Parts: sequence; structure tokens; C-alpha cells
Amino acid sequence: MPTGDAAYIRKLNRSLIISKIVEAGMISRAELSKATALTKATISVQVASLLDKDIIIETQQDHSNVGRKPIMLSLNRTAGYALGIDLDYGQISFTLSNLLGQPVSSDTIKIYTTNYSDIFDILVGKINKYKDECLTSRYGLIGVAISIHGLVATDELIHYIPRLEWHDVDLKKDLEKELNVNVYLENNANLLAFAERAYTYHKSDNLVCITLRSGIGLGILINNELSKGHDGYAGEIGHMIVQPGGDLCACGNKGCWEKYASESSFLTRLSKEKQLISTTFKHVEEWLKQNDTELHTQMEKFIYYISIGLNNIINIYNPEVLIIDSELLSLYPDSISEIKKNLSSSISHYRELLISSLGKKACELGACALVIKHFLEITMPNFVYPELIEDINSLNRLSVKEQ
Repeated sequence: MPTGDAAYIRKLNRSLIISKIVEAGMISRAELSKATALTKATISVQVASLLDKDIIIETQQDHSNVGRKPIMLSLNRTAGYALGIDLDYGQISFTLSNLLGQPVSSDTIKIYTTNYSDIFDILVGKINKYKDECLTSRYGLIGVAISIHGLVATDELIHYIPRLEWHDVDLKKDLEKELNVNVYLENNANLLAFAERAYTYHKSDNLVCITLRSGIGLGILINNELSKGHDGYAGEIGHMIVQPGGDLCACGNKGCWEKYASESSFLTRLSKEKQLISTTFKHVEEWLKQNDTELHTQMEKFIYYISIGLNNIINIYNPEVLIIDSELLSLYPDSISEIKKNLSSSISHYRELLISSLGKKACELGACALVIKHFLEITMPNFVYPELIEDINSLNRLSVKEQ
């Protein structure tokens, strides 16, 4: 046997065991042996090591049958904490989760600068506060993952963030040097896809997520792995041309999809039609109640252009599940049905088309899940807990602070 093979197999077995414990919530040694197809001896050795390291804990389960109560294994959710950050134009959002991906605290701050040094200082100050909050746990803050609304290379160097006008900055290296904590950077659409897979669609190893917010991004999971392209820039689907010779985009092309089907472009057009300085989702809600004609006209155009892009995505990737991250579509009645009416090609195949249920905190939750994946050294965490939607809604209602 070549040197290292035994250690590699032990690592694979450890990863499999932890994955099954996370997925089950609570499981006995006997059930774990069946679920993993590993021998009882292997389970015994691995479980003893994980107990010693406080990664898992034992609980005696109550039951009404006569005899010995079974000893159940579960992940020690408070052994460490993951911090997910969404770095966006005008605001930075933070969510801290335990090892089971359950959010325990969240914060959003307004920022009025795009300067790298200023934002770096804000990040360092906030992350240090979260580190202090986690000091009483065995492993403390196990890592930080940051959602980037721009191009992130495979080496996690930020190539370009359009709205912040950052070019080729090494935020990961700078933060790790300052904070002495593992930092991961990932494109926001990729983290959205990761969150949907980790929290909701556990059986879907081929899914795509489209975020329609300030721009349009595409997160692609193929065979349970993020597909990023050669340099890491895959998924910039918002710059696909859907209207040749159309509106000029900031990227330099004309007729890009995000000029017609992003929420920011929709709100801009609606403001122009309504002769308002700005339009918010609260306005949209009110006009929906009033059955406003102009709003419905603009929504029909919005859905039409969304459908064009989705049709292309379906034909390119043949995904099992398509998930759209859009507050606007979640407000509009039967929006998915209206989109499906436009997806009439006989060669377009997909199984499900849905609106994300994770809300505005999806990227942060995906970031937390990514940190946990690296810490536990597992392929993909399958988080299961009944309070998920309630917790997400609670996070989305939190107030925004100014910085």
C-alpha cells in the first residue's frame, strides 16, 4: 500500500461519518454503520476521535420501550461559529451561524464609501467583534466567507467589483494577515447556489441559481460542485445579449440581460414612468394592491425578458432545478406561472422552477455553509432543522444600522 493511503481513507471515512450525522440530526452508532456501510469497528474509532475533539456529542434518547435507552450522536453545534458577510454597494451584511448553519446573530450596516482602505477597516472592526463573541466556544470563530458582487478568480483574488470600482485587490490575504482567521471569498451568485443546495435542495446535485437584484448573476452546481470556469469568472450571465443594439450597459456592450431583467433596472424604468425620483418595493406592494395598470405593464415586460434569459440557461445547462432570487417576483402573484408560459420550447428540459425562500440573507447563509464545509472537511453540508424559514424571516426583518 503506498504511503498515505491509510490516512486518506481515514479522512474519507471521517468526512462521510460527519456528513451523515449532520444530515440525520441525531443518529445511533448502529444506524451510522448502516448509513455509511462502514464496519462497527471503524465507526467506533472515528466516533471516539470526534468526541474527543468536541466535534460531536452524545445524548441519551428518551423512548417508551423497555430496555436500555439508545445513545445518540449529533454535531456539537456550539463548538465553533461561522461568519458570512455580504459585501455590497452601500451596505455590508453579517450573519453568524453555529456549526449546523443555524443563524445566531445578524447585522447590516450602511456605508457611504467605496474606498478599499475604509471598507477594509470596517470589516476588520466588525470581524474582531464577532471573534470576541465566539471566544467561549472550543474552536471560536472557525472562519469567514465573504460574498463578492463581482469577479473573483480561482485563487480568490478580487479581479473586479464594478460598483465599488475595485480592481485586482487581495482582500483575502489582507484580512487573514490582520485577523489570523481563515477567510474565503466567493461570487455572490455562487454562494446563493451553495446556500440553496446546503439548506433546501439536498437531493439536487445539478442546479442553477439566478439572482436578479442589482445586477444578474448565475451560480452553477454541476455534480455537486460549483462550476466557475477557467479563471473563476463563469456565471456573469447578466451580460448575455438579449436585445441586439439595445440599451448601453456599463460593461461596454449594448442590450445586456441585466439592463432589462434586473430588479434595479426595473425600478429605474418604473420610476421614470411614474415620474418619481426613486421607487422602492414598498411602492410596488402598494401599486399591486391598487391593481395599477402601469405596474402590470412593466411587470409583463420584466417577465418577458427574464424568460428569454432563462430559456438560454436551460438549453445550455439542462439543470434539474432553477432557483430565482428575486424580491420583486416573490411579490408579484403567479410570477412563476407567467414565466413558464414563455418557456414553450419543446427542447428545453428542467424539473423545477422556483423562487428562492432564503430571502436577502441567502448569500450570507451560503457563506456560513462554505466555512462549515471547510472546517468539517465534508463535501456538502445538508442542514435540516424545522425553524429554518422562521429564522430566515427573522433575519430579513432586522434593522439596518449606519456606519
